[in-house]
Amino acid sequence: MNSISPVEGQRIRVSILDDDDDYRAYVTDLLKDEGGYAVHAFSLPEDLFSACQQELPDIVLLDMKMGKVRGDKVLAQLLGRWPDLCVIIVTGYPSLEDMRTTFRMKVFDYLAKPFSLSQLRQTLDNAIESRGLGRSEQDRLRQRLGRQLRMLRAVREWSLKDLSARTGLSVSQISSIERGAHLPSMESLLAICRALDKRPSEVMSLIEF
Repeated sequence: MNSISPVEGQRIRVSILDDDDDYRAYVTDLLKDEGGYAVHAFSLPEDLFSACQQELPDIVLLDMKMGKVRGDKVLAQLLGRWPDLCVIIVTGYPSLEDMRTTFRMKVFDYLAKPFSLSQLRQTLDNAIESRGLGRSEQDRLRQRLGRQLRMLRAVREWSLKDLSARTGLSVSQISSIERGAHLPSMESLLAICRALDKRPSEVMSLIEF
């Protein structure tokens, strides 16, 4: 199975924090062989924080068990400084309580060691697709806005035809917007928001863009 390709010429920036030298080298080599990734590996949280201040990665692979260093503390600092950062937890000692704790802190996903290349690839692909990583801001805006409008329509159990009748927009126009193929014009956005009983500012706040 092939990975989802980022925009041509762009690479997904992945930072790894783990105190195991062999593991860091292993994952770094895997991702470099896959192509499309710029990988930086760290053994100390301070080095990761410093690198994030210089250039924020798209994804962080964070080990939860690093000797005296507690992964949950590192996670809290990362998300405290950069709330929208995509963090994937990696650990050789998974527990239900660990998973509950980390998901409450809004991590993207959880990988248990040892994991296969296909598991790593799928998790990264999911993050790239879900977060719109490796895409331009306009691409991400189109995708997130379209998804949110589709969800708001689905909550009302409306079909595309239902929304079309309430807005005066064609089914193809609405479908294109929901698929993220096109940004709506201001008039179209206002018409859709009125039909959904939402203010445009409410919808924009929901997509966290």
